[in-house]
Amino acid sequence: MRLIRMLFFVLLAVALFLVAMANRGVVTVRLFPGQFDQYLGGTWSARMPLFLVILAALLAGMVLGLIWEWLREAHLRQESSRRANDLARLEREVGGLRRTHAAPRDEVLAILDAPAPASPVTAAPAAALPARRVVTTTTTMPLPR
Repeated sequence: MRLIRMLFFVLLAVALFLVAMANRGVVTVRLFPGQFDQYLGGTWSARMPLFLVILAALLAGMVLGLIWEWLREAHLRQESSRRANDLARLEREVGGLRRTHAAPRDEVLAILDAPAPASPVTAAPAAALPARRVVTTTTTMPLPR
């Protein structure tokens, strides 16, 4: 792809060079038609090579096209910004709901969800107990009962 892009730019440069060499004649470019510039005072014309006029016209067309598209797509940028703000608001709301959903709603439920203390009847010396596997969870949701 990079080779194709470089080839395109080389061909474009060669084409522009050939146009410049073929149109080296000096022309007069006037800003206003006929003798209208005498009413505005001064000379509103310039003498330059024809290839500069052609290249300036191409550049002006590209700039005008860029401005036209930027203005035409303004409503799309505005809609995108609005949706990004809505998305951020909804993500904050979901985060708040997750925090409130994970919190115990009632003191009785909080007691039931708490781990049960070891009873003295079943308590045995630590050496007699088999090794227990400790399970840790990383979720903030309550464990199933």
